Amino acid sequence: MSVARTLLALGACIMLLGGCSTVGYYWQSVSGHMKMVNAARPVEEWIGDAQTPERLKTRLALSQRIRQFAVTDLKLPDNASYHRYADLKRSAVVWSVMAAPELSLTLKTFCFPVAGCVGYRGYFNEAEARTEGARLKADGLEVGVFGIPAYSTLGWMNWAGGDPLLNTFINYPEGELARLIFHELAHQVVYASGDTMFNESFATTVERLGSQRWLQTWAGDAARVEYAAFEKRRQDFRALTLATRRELEAIYKEDTDSGEKNGKPAATAFQLEAKAAAMQRLRDNYAKLKISWGGYSGYDNWIANANNASLGAQAAYDELVPGFEALFEREGRDWQRFYDAVKRLATLPKDERRKALKTNL
Repeated sequence: MSVARTLLALGACIMLLGGCSTVGYYWQSVSGHMKMVNAARPVEEWIGDAQTPERLKTRLALSQRIRQFAVTDLKLPDNASYHRYADLKRSAVVWSVMAAPELSLTLKTFCFPVAGCVGYRGYFNEAEARTEGARLKADGLEVGVFGIPAYSTLGWMNWAGGDPLLNTFINYPEGELARLIFHELAHQVVYASGDTMFNESFATTVERLGSQRWLQTWAGDAARVEYAAFEKRRQDFRALTLATRRELEAIYKEDTDSGEKNGKPAATAFQLEAKAAAMQRLRDNYAKLKISWGGYSGYDNWIANANNASLGAQAAYDELVPGFEALFEREGRDWQRFYDAVKRLATLPKDERRKALKTNL
């Protein structure tokens, strides 16, 4: 690899994983990404290999049909991404560390060139991620460490084979696999530096609308039924956590009487009591949801570790979706016109983007 390409790889990894001033952090970003790239082989090779399990061959073939659909029907980039596959022998490609104050859903940000400030730091090694999480927790922050199945290099690494398919998500149900591929490709269409909520909400909009079209057009009845069950639970869960976010936001804005209670400023003490009650309601209402789902437990771990960091992170993926969906309708459900409109929004200052999206509602 030439020096120029090495620097490009460094820049791409730093951009997607969150910046840090230490060489050690940069090194784990670069080396972790390049190990993943080097482990990837063209899908055709995997399918033609007699040692490849038949189930994996079937899933890889499906991924290529989804990939082609992304280009022809959704007008997503036609490039090297998702034409290669790697088995990383682990459950996540990176672990994302997020943190928020005790009385706020606003994520702590980490800033670096190109990508600007984002609300996470990513590690290819889970132990390193948890060490960073412990450091942030010692600073008085609420912390979440999340295993991430995929990430986007925003098209920067297409010269090196692009973003690969991975064992961390290749066995997702058909509708979920389509969602993930559409989401990550959407990041290659538009990226607003330093605005995680804008970027993730846009990609979430593309994945939701795109997967609906895929299922309507190409999927079989079994895949549609399976997806409908997943989507129903997902929407129920999002409604539950949205209600909790709104409740907590109101609590954190409360202005109570001065004085002290239990050794803390009265405002803080009352807010903490109200927060604890809101979080208990979240757990109680989730238990009721599980009963309606027939005992499905896929969100158990999330609920067990729910805090300001996890709730704040979820907002980045949901908050602006209604505005983007309205914009898609306004653009006549034409994908290219929609992308062009979003690109124009990305050139505006952050506050103006928010205002423009809200006017679409």
